[in-house]
This record gives sequence, structure tokens and C-alpha cells, in this order.
Amino acid sequence: MTLTTPATTIETLEENMVFVEGGSFMMGSENYASEKPIHEVQLSNFYMARYPVTQALWKAVMGSDPKELSFPHPMRPVEGVSWDDSQKFITKLNAMTGKTYRLPTEAEWEYAARGGKYSKGFTYAGSNNLLEVGWYNDNSQRITQPVGLKRPNELGLFDMSGNVWEWCRDWYGETYYQTCFDQGTVLNPENTNSESSRRVLRGGSWDYNSDLCRVALRDWINPVSRYDFNGFRVARD
Repeated sequence: MTLTTPATTIETLEENMVFVEGGSFMMGSENYASEKPIHEVQLSNFYMARYPVTQALWKAVMGSDPKELSFPHPMRPVEGVSWDDSQKFITKLNAMTGKTYRLPTEAEWEYAARGGKYSKGFTYAGSNNLLEVGWYNDNSQRITQPVGLKRPNELGLFDMSGNVWEWCRDWYGETYYQTCFDQGTVLNPENTNSESSRRVLRGGSWDYNSDLCRVALRDWINPVSRYDFNGFRVARD
């Protein structure tokens, strides 16, 4: 595994994209109704950013910090950005680079957080001990932390448990049955049903407890909402 430093410029972003070989995995858990049923999902190959979008990278693309930014530091994850804001960032990033970055789907996010084909079945992204891999309410000092300081997961991805919640492409369904899933294998699922009016968040954050930082935990907020506990990372085909 080749480690890089977090992307702070558009030129260094591509160095931070990790190839994730597709495959099958068992998505979900038995912990909460919104995580049931555990079901098989098949995914094609994709790339996932090694780190959440940093404030430095956001500023390099957008020209200024988000107005709602609470914890300014170039190496901290950008926060105070809505789902709609992430789309503006991605649209501008793609225009500047000629590439097709996007948010990961919820299934891609969980597969990558679990370590892809290298998964060891950890509760959190890279460990059963959240202190080793993530920032949450017991160790964060109630603030975001610079990305990449904790141990990466099996794919070399950092901060997928804790620090900031991460936006996904999908609309949120209360259970998998209410999204695009069924009891059989689903290829590259994505919930495109906008009737819920809520977008998926994954990963937990600096002000949440350890249970909410599990790789299977699902949450949501309105796509126009901005909070100091949510950010995002980019993916691409």
C-alpha cells in the first residue's frame, strides 16, 4: 500500500484516488431496523478518495471557504456543506479537470469502508477499536481533526469512521426494502427515489458515539442542511 498526503490542490487529488476492485459483499447488519435485512450486493470497480475532501481542496476548487465552516484548518475535512453544496463542488471540479468525480453510492461507501475484497470484518473502518481509526465524542475534543492521523482501513482509506459524516449519492429509505434493494443480489444499487426528500449520510462524526460510527450504520438529513459534523469524499468510475 502506497500512502500519500491528503489532497490540498486539484493536481494532487488524483494521487489520492484508491482503486477499489468490485465484488460481492453482505451489506447491512442486524443492529437496527434501518440496517436490515443483511443482503448480498455486487459492485463494479470504482475509485474512492483516500481522504475526505479537505478545506484546502474545497478552497482550491470553490475559491473560498464555506460560509458555515466552524472549524477552520486547511487539513481538516470541509464541513458545514450541504448535499447540494457537494454537487456544486463536484460540477466545478469536473469542469476544471475533465474527469467525472461524483459522490459514492451508499453501497460503494459501505463496501469501501469494510475494506472491499480485503475486508477482515471489522466493526469500524479498519478496526474493532474505534480509537485506532476514528475521531468521535470520546477522543475528538469536540472538534474535527486533520484527516489522515488515524490508522487507515484495509484499502488504505482514512477517516471513514468518525471525524465527519459523509454524504452519499442515494436518497434515504427507512429500510432497505424501501429503497432499491430486495432479498436477492443487486448489481450496483442506488436509491434514486426522491420521495423521501432525505439524503444518506455515512460514517459517524466527531460529536457522535462509537455505535454511530459503525460501517453499517445509516443516517440522513435534508440535502440543503449544513452542519459542522458533515462533509464528503469523492469517488469516480
